[in-house]
Amino acid sequence: MRQAENGMSARFVEPVTLSARGVRLVPLTLDHEAGLKAAAADGELWNIRVTSVPGPLETRKYIEDALKMREDGNRFPFAVIDEASGEVLGSTSYHDIVPAIRRIEIGYTWYARRCQRTHINTTAKLLMLAHAFDTLGAQLVGWRTDNYNFASQRAIERLGARKDGVLRHHALRRDGTVRDTVMYSLTAGEWPEVRAHLQYLLDKPRA
Repeated sequence: MRQAENGMSARFVEPVTLSARGVRLVPLTLDHEAGLKAAAADGELWNIRVTSVPGPLETRKYIEDALKMREDGNRFPFAVIDEASGEVLGSTSYHDIVPAIRRIEIGYTWYARRCQRTHINTTAKLLMLAHAFDTLGAQLVGWRTDNYNFASQRAIERLGARKDGVLRHHALRRDGTVRDTVMYSLTAGEWPEVRAHLQYLLDKPRA
């Protein structure tokens, strides 16, 4: 990773592929368009009001917008891939990247319905948290979610993040209504215990 004079990467997040337990995170490209369409179609995820999953006709623009944000240094999007089959399972991103204070957020996360409540999200988050804290030297990783996206809130809390508070009247939803945003974070000092907990969750037998 190229290092700037202050010890951080010139872009902070450089292109990287992360993998473990049959899950691979690769830099998102337009080549993933068909795979993302298929993943979103499993459950018709674009109909869920409190998410931003693209519909079939919106997928290419979704990727182009993500790549533009990557070029601007604000976001680094991944496609989440099944290593065995090469199938696209969903997407996730680093975003709201603030190199000056070593802060980064994880979000824009969604998976095909069949992948939900499996090891996939925990594995992906463990990979991203390890890269953020251990490689990038982040001091804080944050998350944000819709106040009515209770499944997302539970998933973030299961990771061990702490709830910071709620930003009221904060962002537009896809249907034009305005949401409150629930904010979470995890500090570098909390990371070792959270890493041990996530590894325990992944190692324990599933019922």
